[in-house]
Amino acid sequence: MVKPRLGQHFLIDSSVAQREIAYAGITKNDVVLEIGPGKGIITCLLAEKAKQVIAIEIDRHLVEYLQTMLPKNVTLICADALSVDFHSLPRFTKIVANLPFEISSPIMFKFLQSTFSVAVLIFQKDFAERLVASPGTKDYSRLTVGVSYKAQCRMLETVPRNCFSPQPKVDSSIVEIIPYQKPRFTVKDEQFFFELTKQLFNHRRKKIRYTIKSIYGNIEQLPFLDQRVEELTPEQIGQLSDQLYHFI
Repeated sequence: MVKPRLGQHFLIDSSVAQREIAYAGITKNDVVLEIGPGKGIITCLLAEKAKQVIAIEIDRHLVEYLQTMLPKNVTLICADALSVDFHSLPRFTKIVANLPFEISSPIMFKFLQSTFSVAVLIFQKDFAERLVASPGTKDYSRLTVGVSYKAQCRMLETVPRNCFSPQPKVDSSIVEIIPYQKPRFTVKDEQFFFELTKQLFNHRRKKIRYTIKSIYGNIEQLPFLDQRVEELTPEQIGQLSDQLYHFI
């Protein structure tokens, strides 16, 4: 039975699953992490190509079903992926998944705390568009800045909503994520940079000077004060973060 609270929309189109795995270039040397295997359509295809698959599924009824049909090179874990310490898992090289919609943002940032060569993931299309958005567009967001600091993202294809059951209200996209070996640019304090980014986007229509004044006080010796955060590149937000960090 589908559990809406878990964001379950099972992929039912095997051709989409095959293309997703092809994009990831899976070989017999790869250990692949999958979040939300559902009924196993992607899992079984991954198992044919990879050395090992680590599949994390929160729904114990699905785990009971999967245990009856998955190959031996699949390690199945019944848990909430957001609570699993990825560093305690066998070292995975790639990530391939049709992600539950409700955890898209937190799991994305959790992935970027891990080490892997490529992730090929299915997200809701509007979420995917936020990942790759440009400054000055409506989709440009805190998510865009945080992810682009750590990785290169691109949308590979749109997946129609009728490829899932139950059918979601929107289409999805397959997204490729390749982490940088080092962050795209350097900042003096990452935690401060991420917190400032969050605060600025919480007030994205305000000029930066007013948001900073309300939180940190009246500091005039900063760049970009008369602009809005949605107009700045991630690198410029990093510059602002570094200069503000100097004053506090």
